[in-house]
Order: sequence, then structure tokens, then C-alpha cells
Amino acid sequence: MKSIVIHAAGDLRIEDRPEQRLDPGQVRIAIAVGGICGSDLHYFNHGGFGAVRLREPMILGHEVAGHVTELGEGVSNLSVGQLVAVSPSRPCGACRFCAAAEFNHCLEMRFYGSAMPFPHVQGAFRQELVAEAAQCAPADGLSPGVAAMAEPLAVALHAAGQAGPLLGRSVLVTGCGPIGVLCIMAARRAGADLIVATDLSDFTLMMARKAGADETLNMAATDGALDSHSIEKGRFDVLFECSGAARALAGAVPAMRPAGTIVQLGLGGDVTLPLQAMTAKELSLKGSFRFHAEFFTGVSLMQKGLIDPAPLITQAFPVSAAREAFEMAGDRSRAMKAQIVFARETV
Repeated sequence: MKSIVIHAAGDLRIEDRPEQRLDPGQVRIAIAVGGICGSDLHYFNHGGFGAVRLREPMILGHEVAGHVTELGEGVSNLSVGQLVAVSPSRPCGACRFCAAAEFNHCLEMRFYGSAMPFPHVQGAFRQELVAEAAQCAPADGLSPGVAAMAEPLAVALHAAGQAGPLLGRSVLVTGCGPIGVLCIMAARRAGADLIVATDLSDFTLMMARKAGADETLNMAATDGALDSHSIEKGRFDVLFECSGAARALAGAVPAMRPAGTIVQLGLGGDVTLPLQAMTAKELSLKGSFRFHAEFFTGVSLMQKGLIDPAPLITQAFPVSAAREAFEMAGDRSRAMKAQIVFARETV
């Protein structure tokens, strides 16, 4: 089966990989669509991120949806032909974090397309995938492309949970890539009153406005763009920092009200924090890393029409054009979410 494999920075190949064995409790899935994530781009452009580096060839991808083609022994909740969104989160279920239902911190997590452990965890950008039935969320009523958006939506929903109650709150989102824009959608669904978004790209800010941001600010075009929000010790209750850039976080702190909450999603390597200003304002800093149960919640919200990520899907490429897909996915002047089509399905 054709798979999209990264060997080193810039060295992306389409290779044939052997078929996986189907064990009890598993299902075989013909992958229809896969979305290119920021972490995929880090492997493609840089060979990793932070201290995480590629040490062997790895199949990329963890945002996928497809159709069930075969059921393993004991699987009764799914059916052949059914569209499913596949969660890449595969905790061990036995460590102390799993026992505490903190599954995203599992000590033996097997997250698709991750070079954190060695041997690396092979990803889901392949024509066929064998997955645990428990990973599969029935996606009836959705297109494969929208179903594949369940993974980034789950990231945003987990971050919204980290922020605490959002009803009536003022929210700032820095970084309007797919995760930032989905945070706008999640915050609005949770009842946020004012949502302001910042980025360096007019295209991504346009997408943020379409997603529901009340105000968008191009930080590259206007000096002091956040100044009006920083008077009288700031106005924002919550910051979703989605860029991973130290400059974005430091620039947002003056606009945070005292006792506000910063939720850090962006992973750009270690950064220097403005601790003095954060301490004086008694700001809370919370990390937000991956998700677990939110994956199934996200699929349900999409099925009910409560969150619609379809407008974020800006391009679709065949497997044969994987390199072009990755190059486009990194172009924030034209792309929000570029997807790869593995089967003859519309997105």
C-alpha cells in the first residue's frame, strides 16, 4: 500500500509498505482523506521540532478519516462501509496517568506519526490502516474531509477545557493557523463574548473573521496593534496562544487583565517568558497538549452542525502530489488546511 514517508528534512517519499495484520478488536480502514498538521510540517521542513528529531524513516499523518473494509473478531459497534474518523490517541490504559483518566499524558502513548519515542510511531498517511475499534468515531453524515478535521478540532476543544468557563469572557487568540481558528470556533460555541485574533497574515486573519472573530489584527502591519486593549491593565480574560512564538506571548501579556488565564498550545521550542509582568498581573499559565475524549465530542458537534470546519479546508491533493501538498500547507498566504486524498472521495 502507498504510504507517505519522511526520511529527513525535505526528503519526503511515497513508498509501498506491507499490509497490517488484523487482530481481534480491530478494524481495517481504507483511508479516504488525511489533513497535513503543523507537526507534519515540522518534520518535513526541519526534521523535527525542539528536541524531537527523526532518527528513522516514519510514515507521517494523524488527521485521517476513511471507510471500514473489514471487522476484526469481537467488533460489533461498526459496520463495513461506514465512514469513521480515526483518533490517533492510543494510550496504554495501564499506567498511572491512564488510571487517573489523564490519557493524553500516558507514559506509553502511541500517537500516530510521532518521533518522540524510538522506534518512532508510524503514522496514518497510508492507503490502508488497521486501528482499534475504540479509536474510531462513526462519522455518518459527514464528508471524509470534514471527518478528518476531528483531530485538530479535538485539540481546540481540549484547550477550551483548560481555559475554564468561557461564557461571557473576552478572549484573545494569537496565531490563526488551523488550531487558532478552531479555538475561535470552540470559544464561541462555549459562549465567549468578545474574540480578538492576531496573526501576521491577512489570509489567515480573513479566515479568523469568517470563523467568528469580532476583531482581527495584523501584528506585522500595525505597530502597537494591541495597545487599545491594554489600557487599564488589559481586558482579556483568556489567551489562546497558538503560534508558539515568544514574541506573540510577550506582546499579549499587556492586554491580559489581572488574574487572566493563558493557554499555551503553540509548540515552537522553548521560549523566554515575561515572568515579571505575568507575576505582577497574577496570570495563570496552562499548557494544552493533545486530547483524548474530546475527539468523539468533536465528531458529535460536527454531526449536529454546531461547529463546521469545512470552510477551513482550502486545498486537496492526490497522494502522487504529496510534496506539493506539503509545500502548499506551509504557505499561510493561501492555505489554511491542505488535505491529501487517498481514495476517490470528495472532501
